[in-house]
Formats: sequence, structure tokens, C-alpha cells
Amino acid sequence: MIIGLLTAVAASACYGTGSVLQAVGSRKSARREAAEASTTGVTQHGGPSLSSTAKAAMTWEFMVGTVLDFLGFGLGALAARLLPLFLSQTVISANLVITAVLSIKLLGIRLSRAEWSSIGVVCGALVLLATAAGPEGSGHTPIAAHWWLLAVSVVLMLGGTLIVRLLGVRAAILAGLLSGLGFGALGVGVRVLNGVAPFHLPSLLGDPALYAILVAGIGGMYLHTVALQIGSVNGATAALVVGETVVPGILGVLWLGDSSRPGFAWVAALGFVVAVAGAVAVAWFGEPEPADGPGAPTADGAKTEMAAR
Repeated sequence: MIIGLLTAVAASACYGTGSVLQAVGSRKSARREAAEASTTGVTQHGGPSLSSTAKAAMTWEFMVGTVLDFLGFGLGALAARLLPLFLSQTVISANLVITAVLSIKLLGIRLSRAEWSSIGVVCGALVLLATAAGPEGSGHTPIAAHWWLLAVSVVLMLGGTLIVRLLGVRAAILAGLLSGLGFGALGVGVRVLNGVAPFHLPSLLGDPALYAILVAGIGGMYLHTVALQIGSVNGATAALVVGETVVPGILGVLWLGDSSRPGFAWVAALGFVVAVAGAVAVAWFGEPEPADGPGAPTADGAKTEMAAR
């Protein structure tokens, strides 16, 4: 349990730091396109184009953030094998706190008292969850369920990408939520993946859950990048927290046999609900970041970055 918790905390730190660095890179790319009066950076609906997202991904800040994301993925995958999903996913989702703190320094964002209170609520809920968590379930499921996981992942990522592109600049929170659902599906896939322990390559390659992990991971990263380009980094991350916590947590209990300590089921349920509510509150109270275009930085963020030069 202790090793699993430490692994989840490390994954959270990687994801939180990576999100802020990716946001810095996204905004830097948006400023370049604005300075060049580029008309290829947005779609007809006002959202970032594929070329704009690709350019954002080529900044050094975004690339370092992506490396941290991959490191966080590896640590998160290990945590998902060692802990109940409702605990591992919620601890990993505490990257919201790290994102909020780092965004003050790197993006020049000021957090309101309500946002700080909401972040404190999330931290308190994590304590409740850690106290109540019991042994994780076996993770053994019929292969048909793995096919369903793959199908749902494909529909969510492809359908979600289409909807986000149609909504344009209004899709920040939705993109964050969909990316969270993708990362949640990734966590479930890691948990049920065959051929891992003991390692058996043919079983691993023949498991649809492996391809669900790839689809959900790549799609989730793309949608998270879009959310960072067009919306508040804290709001997008809070929406991501809800997506990657709620569904995997419920599936872990109902499908994979995750459980709480005897007599602590109500504590686990309370911690879970409070954690999600706190994340929603961060998104709700988060002050929108004014922008001249998709991914443009706030005035404070621009001043901070100019001072850094």
C-alpha cells in the first residue's frame, strides 16, 4: 500500500508539472502565430487547428512536459496495479494542486480564495480515501470486456475530437473532461491488461486492452493539449480530474473487485464524492483567462514571461 501511494504521488507530481509546462508551450506557440498574423492557427469554429496543436507540441516546454507525462504514465500504471482504482486515480488527480501552484509562478495566474479553499477540500478528501482504502481487486475480466473497453475508447476519443473541433473556443472544459475520460480508460486498461504478470508477449499483444490504452492515451493527450490552448489551465485540469477519477473509480468497485477497509466504506464514498466536488469547484470558481485567440496567455502571464526574458 505504501509503495503504491508513493508511486501515485510521484505520478501526480509529473502530471501536474507537465501540464503547466505544456500550457506555457501552447501559449508561446499561440503568440507566435498571432504575431505572424497566421490564419491557419484556428478552425472555422475558432478552435485550434491540427497544425496549431502540432506547433505547440514542438516547443521545448511542451516537449519537456510530454516527457514528464510519459514518466507519470509509467508511474500511474504501476500505481493502478498496486492500489484500488478509486484511490490511485484520485491521488494521481491531485496533480490539480501542483498545477495550480506552479501556474502562479509560470503563467502569472492569481488564484482566488474560493479556488484555494477548493484545492484544500481536494487534499482533505485524499486523506479520507487513503485512510479508507482496502485491498485492490484481482483485475481478471473476460476478454469480451476488453473489447468493450477498446470500442468505448475509440468512440470517446474520435467522437470527442469531432465535437471539440465543432465547438471551437467553447470546448475547453469539455476537452478537459474527455481527456480525463481517456486517461481513466487508460488506467482501467492497465489494470486488466493480460500478459503483464507473469510477462507473456503473445498474450500482451493479443489483448484488446493494450490497444485501448494506446487509443485512450494518445487521444487523451491530444484533447488535453487542445484544452490547454483554449481554456484556463486550472479549469481544464479540474475537468480532467473528474473524467479520470469518477468512471474508473466506479468501475474498479463494480467490475474489478476494489474495496475499502471493513467498516470504512462510507469514508471511502465520502472522500470520493468530496474529491470530485472539490475538483469541480476549482473549475467553477476558476477565473477565465482572457485571450485574443486560442491559447493566448493572460495579461498577467504575458507580463510574467516578458519579465523572465
